[in-house]
This record gives sequence, C-alpha cells and structure tokens, in this order.
Amino acid sequence: MSELTIVWIALPFFLGFIVFLLPKLDRYLALVVGLVSSGYAALLFAQQNASGNPTPTPLTLQLLNNFGVTLVVDQLSAFFILTNALVTIAVIFYCWETGKTAFFYAQTIILHGSVNAAFACADFISLYVALEVSGIAAFLLIAYPRSDRSIWVALRYLFVSNTAMLFYLVGAVLAYQTSHTFAFSGLRGAPPEALALMFMGLLVKGGVFVSGLWLPLTHSESETPVSALLSGVVVKAGVYPLVRCALTLEEVDPIVRMFGVGTALLGVFYAVFEKDTKRMLAFHTVSQLGFILSAPAVGGFYALTHGLVKAALFLIAGSLPSRNFKELQLKQINTPVWIALVLASFSISGFPMLSGFGAKVLTTKNFLPWQEIAMNVAALGTAISFAKFIFLPPGGHEEVKLGFWVATILLLGGLMAANSVYYEAYTFENIIKPLATIAVGWVAYFLIFRRTVLKLPRLLEEFDNLIGFMSLISILLFWLALA
Repeated sequence: MSELTIVWIALPFFLGFIVFLLPKLDRYLALVVGLVSSGYAALLFAQQNASGNPTPTPLTLQLLNNFGVTLVVDQLSAFFILTNALVTIAVIFYCWETGKTAFFYAQTIILHGSVNAAFACADFISLYVALEVSGIAAFLLIAYPRSDRSIWVALRYLFVSNTAMLFYLVGAVLAYQTSHTFAFSGLRGAPPEALALMFMGLLVKGGVFVSGLWLPLTHSESETPVSALLSGVVVKAGVYPLVRCALTLEEVDPIVRMFGVGTALLGVFYAVFEKDTKRMLAFHTVSQLGFILSAPAVGGFYALTHGLVKAALFLIAGSLPSRNFKELQLKQINTPVWIALVLASFSISGFPMLSGFGAKVLTTKNFLPWQEIAMNVAALGTAISFAKFIFLPPGGHEEVKLGFWVATILLLGGLMAANSVYYEAYTFENIIKPLATIAVGWVAYFLIFRRTVLKLPRLLEEFDNLIGFMSLISILLFWLALA
C-alpha cells in the first residue's frame, strides 16, 4: 500500500508533462488520472472498513527522514480524494467535445495531483508546496480564455493566494522554532502568532469567512468547467488542513468551529439576495465550507456531498439561457436540464433520498449547543437560496451536448449512491426537521425574497480590502490563540 500511495501521488505530475508529448491523448490521460484516484479512494475505504476498528489506524509514510515528507491517508482523506476524483472525471467528460487544448488538460491533471497531495500531507512544508502548485495550476486554468477579464481575475487570485501562503510559511517557521518539527502536531505549544499566521493563510486559501471573499468573483467569472473544479475541490485543499488540525489538536477545534459558523452565515446572507446564478453559487460555496468546518469529525462526508452537488450546479448553470434570475423567471428551461437542476438543489437543501440529507443530519448531530441556532439559520438560508432555482419554469428545448449529460449523471448518481453512507439518518424525527426547514424557506422565498431587490455592495470584494482583511483576521486569530 505504501508503494501504491507514492505512485498515486506521482502519477498526475508525470502524466501532466506527458500530455505535451502526446497531445492527441490529452483527454484520455486526464481521464486515467481521475479513474486511478477514484480507485485509490475506494481501496482506502475498503481497508478502513475491513479493519473492523471504529477508529482505524491511518497509513503513515515518512519519506527521507524526520525533516522530509510525511503522508497520512485515512477515511477523512478518502472522502476528499474521492471528491477530487469524481469532480475531475465529470469536468473531463463535460469538456470532451469542446475543443480544449492539451494545455488545459495538462493543467487539470496537475491541479488534480496537487490537490490530492494536499489531502495526503501531514506536515506543514509539504502542504505548502502542494497548495502553491495547486494555486499556480488554478491560475492558469482561470486565465485559459486569455481575455482581459479572465487574466485580471486570474492575477487577482494569484496575488491573494501567494500573499496568504507567505503568511502561512512564516507561521510554519515560527512553529518549527518551538517544536522542531513541521508535523501538524507541532502546533501544540507553538506561539500564538504562529497559529494566527498559518490559519490566516489557510482561511484565505480555503475561501473561509471575510478572508475568502475573493471567491465569488473568481468562481463566477471563470469558465464553467473551471468554476466546477474551483468550488468542487480546489477550495477544499485549504479547508482540509483546518479540519485535520481540529481533529489533531483539541485546543484548535473551537477556533475552527467558530470560523465555520461565521462563514456559513456570511455566505448564505449574500447568496439569499444575489441575482446572478454563478455568483449565488459561489457565495453559497463560502457558506457550505462553513458546514464542513463546523463539525470537523464528519467534515469529510459533507465535503464529498458538497463537492459533487456544487460541481453539478455550476455545470448546469453554465447551460442555462441566462445568468440573471429575473430573466430566467421569464424563460423556459430545457426540461431535462431543469430536472437535473431541481435534483441538485434538493440535495444541497437537505431533501431525503439524496446524500445532502444524510450529510446535513450527520453534521447537525455533531454541532455543539452554541452552534445550533446559527447553523439552523444557515440551513434556512440555503432553502431560500435554492428555491430560486427550483421554481424556474421548465419547458424549453435548448440543445445540450452529450458531455454535459455524462458529467451531470455521474455527479447526480454519486449523490444518490452516497446517500447510503449514513442510512441511519432515516428516522421520522430526522426527516421532519429538514422538510420543515425547506418548506419555511420556500414560503419565505415566495412571500419576501422573490420580489426583493437588494443589491449588496461589493466593497468587501475589492482587491485592496481583501489584502487588508488578511491583517485583521490574523489579529483576530492571534487573540483567539492567546485565549
């Protein structure tokens, strides 16, 4: 298994360069990478279940020496790796007949490999390298259309990402000076400024709270398949280390949960009032990342569910005749596309028979008492937000490419299959609560929000303010670490 893990991590980077030598095989090589990752994730799940231990021992690899690379893969990693695999495969199918160049597929493969590496790293320096590589690959994919707008959005993302990772690196060095190790456990006893700087970098990278307000513009202005990759898996490379640290160090858990609640409320507040489909989905990604952080112990399952549904929603949104909800209310949508849109919206709202229901129930059961009211408000906001999609009129006949259907069926099928992960959720009490929340959200949508026109200012999303918020969040983290 150790050798297989090393091959699995190295394969995407090898094939990413081979694509340029064999450009006619670009799509097939990219598909192979996704299939290998899905098989590796399945093998991890099988080994964890076969152990019979409720807390199975993770696979730990120490490469070189104590100052080298530390890899840890377990059930938490498996959920994130499977998310990366399925979303990547879906995006490749979506792009199959679109004429994308070998460059696009090469960067997709490298992005996939670097995100996988982030999900396996257990030391701060290896994680830094993985996140930097993923940032560069994501930058190249965002800028792929080569328009003035896409290049500016890509550069904005790169500047914010690199600034955040600089803070992270300084924090990692400060932690090493205290513990003489780069392992995650080295945060225990580290000075508060080390924790503040490192977590600030990860909060920005993961698109969490006000530090993550770079995300809506970046995800909404990228091409549809790139938006699916960014919201489906890339931001989770920054969230995963926060979840891992919360599970490793109990003193970090309250900080992670607090930011989870804050980002869930912030994101859903913007999503409820947003009138642009892709910006609404992007703001809702911010909110859903909060659910992952609010219950770290079950964050892997929620990440899988969110990754599949959000990738599906971005692909479907790219096939709609307009991005403006007001215009969409006056146009009929292709009926099969509308059905796919409703299924995805039902899942993310927590409707039974889809994995979003089980993920929300399991996450809710892992909330602390002080989190419950705020997260129920966030769940209500989710129902209001996606009522805007559910109640769009069907009946249109726009032609949709085969690749779209293959990708959408794969993602929606994954949501239905993942529904079996937590079948214990299906009790009368668990079913009634989300259905009531959805019903109240729909009523609120029709009575209040459908006709409400409130344009929220975008001041917080401006580049200068994004950099300024990094300093403010680092100060807040410093005081939390002291407390």
